[in-house]
Amino acid sequence: MKKVVIVWILLSLIWGSTWIFIKLGLRELPPLTFAGLRFLVASFALAAIVLLRGVRLPREPHQLFWLAGTGMISITINYGLVFWGETRIPSGLAAVLQATIPVFGIVIAHYLLPTERLTWRKLAGIVTGFTGVGIIFFDQIRIDGRAGLEGSLALLLSSFCIASGNVLIKSKLQRLDPAVIAAGQMLCGFPPLLLAGWWWEGNPLALRWTPLSIFSLFYLALVGSAVAFLLYYWMVARIEVTKTMLISLVIPVVALIIGAVTVGEQITLSILLGSLAILSGIAMILVNGRTR
Repeated sequence: MKKVVIVWILLSLIWGSTWIFIKLGLRELPPLTFAGLRFLVASFALAAIVLLRGVRLPREPHQLFWLAGTGMISITINYGLVFWGETRIPSGLAAVLQATIPVFGIVIAHYLLPTERLTWRKLAGIVTGFTGVGIIFFDQIRIDGRAGLEGSLALLLSSFCIASGNVLIKSKLQRLDPAVIAAGQMLCGFPPLLLAGWWWEGNPLALRWTPLSIFSLFYLALVGSAVAFLLYYWMVARIEVTKTMLISLVIPVVALIIGAVTVGEQITLSILLGSLAILSGIAMILVNGRTR
């Protein structure tokens, strides 16, 4: 049990720290190219792990179709929005806004997964979470104007994308090994990011590569993606899934603290109140699932 607690804390720190490394890498690298390169490296690392484990690969046409489709949603669109959005808002705030994934997820699951219906407690969680989003949106418009609004909307839309992708995976790809799903999604998701980056941002080889941008790229790809994925599924096999989901309440707090300490990102009263409302809404949803 002690090892599980250590891994739980380590995952919270890793996923909470990825947001600041996105921000640091974006100082030198354009968003679409940066995101594409992250998952280029991560996908080959995970694909190597899948091959070494000898896991059964997808062969049926519908599995390949949904793997490619969810890869486009969860990797291409989601992370394109995340990296672009972080050029406009602080890293900690980006983490808070993407913590709304469960809020979107329970609404989408209500229509696509017959066993996961909305309840009054879940609806209360949705209302509470989006109240927090409204508080943060008002604050960002007041502080950063249009840029703050655009960045916040991008992160909120990214949350909707990844929530949709997660529900589709549960609905269409349950029989596949999680490592195969992750590697397959990344392999399908990074090429459009790199192509779009090449078109709008230029040749990646001609970019200004610094030690910080290189370190940020490999930290996100290897530690934030490949290593974190392996730790997560090691933990899922040993404790209740609902306990692993509680990480989503810790990640935004870690990201806010790291952003404030390392690069001096401002944490306003509105961000604190909005974050508290969002995390309270998520807690209502998770507690409901755990009780059931």
